[in-house]
Amino acid sequence: MNSDVMLILAILMVTLALFLWGRWRHDIVALASLLASVLAGLVPREAVFAGFGHPAVITVACVLVLSRGLQTTGAVDTLARYVLPRKAHATWALASLIALGALLSAFMNNVGAMALLMPIAIQVSSKNNLPPGKVLMPLAFGTILGGMTTLIGTPPNLIVSGFRAGTEAGGFRMFDFTAVGLAVAATGILFLVLLGRRIVPARPGSQADHFDTAAYLTEARVTAESKAVGLTLREAERILETVDAQVVGMLRKDTRISIQNRRWILRADDILVIEAEPESFSKVLSSLGITVNESPTSLVAADGDDRSESKNTEQLKSSGDETLLQELVPLPHARLLRRSANAVKLRSHYGLSLLAISRRGRRIVKRLSATAIQAGDVLLMQGPSESLAEFASDYGCVPLAHRSITIPNKRRATIASLVMGAAITVAALGLLPSDIAFSIGVLLFVLLGVVSPRVAYDAVDWSVIVLIGALIPVAGAMAATGAADWLAQGLLGTVARGHPIVALTLVLVVTMTLSDFMNNAATAAVMCPLALSTATQLSVRPDAFLMAVAVGASCAFLTPIGHQNNTLILGPGGFRFGDYWRLGLPMEVIVVVVSIPVLLWVWPL
Repeated sequence: MNSDVMLILAILMVTLALFLWGRWRHDIVALASLLASVLAGLVPREAVFAGFGHPAVITVACVLVLSRGLQTTGAVDTLARYVLPRKAHATWALASLIALGALLSAFMNNVGAMALLMPIAIQVSSKNNLPPGKVLMPLAFGTILGGMTTLIGTPPNLIVSGFRAGTEAGGFRMFDFTAVGLAVAATGILFLVLLGRRIVPARPGSQADHFDTAAYLTEARVTAESKAVGLTLREAERILETVDAQVVGMLRKDTRISIQNRRWILRADDILVIEAEPESFSKVLSSLGITVNESPTSLVAADGDDRSESKNTEQLKSSGDETLLQELVPLPHARLLRRSANAVKLRSHYGLSLLAISRRGRRIVKRLSATAIQAGDVLLMQGPSESLAEFASDYGCVPLAHRSITIPNKRRATIASLVMGAAITVAALGLLPSDIAFSIGVLLFVLLGVVSPRVAYDAVDWSVIVLIGALIPVAGAMAATGAADWLAQGLLGTVARGHPIVALTLVLVVTMTLSDFMNNAATAAVMCPLALSTATQLSVRPDAFLMAVAVGASCAFLTPIGHQNNTLILGPGGFRFGDYWRLGLPMEVIVVVVSIPVLLWVWPL
């Protein structure tokens, strides 16, 4: 082992450790890894940012924009109305929903597909008297499976194709992934439909008549006319117990009061932090004569003048727009994450009120307006429907229950569907490379008014772009320094012992395990050089090994952090970290059992 191999392996180990630790974002870690490789002389300076021009990076960005266009025009909503049965048995309804999710994920970003179908999944669970998690988790896994079936279905497939393009065989075509991906997806979906919802744990409190997001925490102000004035905290709690609510915090003049002393006497303008179920809110407020608090700090504009707020409120009142209560869930990597209502000027800019936050497993005791939003939170918001739609679009949130945010446009939906279909056809027939075909599709989307330039830029998940673009040169350094060959020799000598099928299975399992704890695009970029070196040393074709990386990188079912769709259902499903492996482990076993024989048959060694 020479010094270059030792250096790149050290950088790789630190990179993997930081990915698993999760303290810093994946894109930041990937960029640091790239710069460390440059400073160590492992990546030539002229090739530092070559990864950002890689066809896989361009295609990923274009697919995200095209997916947003299909999403915002209502094209997928129209398809859902025709495909999903309105009245059907729970099993048939679940099967139709998962199949539609898998189909959509094959041709658009699977996070977008999941976001579109989540409200429908909640309606299916309500109609069939099921806890929402028993529909949401099978749907999330189904959309992940569907992404494996085409070149553009998921970033790992594009990355794997890029590495194959560096060999004599050239890159994979649009439907080269279909044979293996479809076999795995079909088997997995069948398992999800027949047994999946029976394995998913039912969280306590899930009911059919409402979507259970666990108890909400909200702030209520004691007014001068309130029944609570003069009561002790203990007396107020006894009243709240009759409506299944409790006080978990108290503020007086913006100073937190210890509620351990239940003899505090409530005064006007005291703020109570109350934990209650959503349907109990009206009873909670009326029982003590208190009102939902709107923090003064959230009403002040950026320049400190509250006149802009009153002007904004007047505009909203005069618009005649319908005021709604809406539950929103932030998407993974949404702009809203790690920001508070105050930070995004929720009240002053959008005229919206954050009434409560539900965070499974943790009790929020901060002021709501100052609470940083986390992945998996469910936000109860109130305001005009147009403002809710604007906020959800700007900050990357998905509506739950009623679909009040998507406004279908038949003309634009038709254009979006035709352009997307044409781009897929051109790429599939090999008339143009996929990155060029989908770039033309994006250009047509903008020129024909399907999406605005601003929406097109907003649709791109730049953290994923930076992640892939930064790791491609690092992966190249693994191959150039001989580190991949060294790891492959160790893999073959100590575990596989020269058996190609054992080595193929090991590559699949290792990739799948890494993907459960780190970004799937990063996993694919790290494992592709190893797969190629393993195939070279065994003197076999690399296709099956690269396909094993594609399958393994996509199949992250054990944890809520392995895939963005898993994170998306964490709050709405009421799940805990340890709930995923119960369904995820049998799913991963099925993936291995089905994919290895199909890989050997479709891509013989």
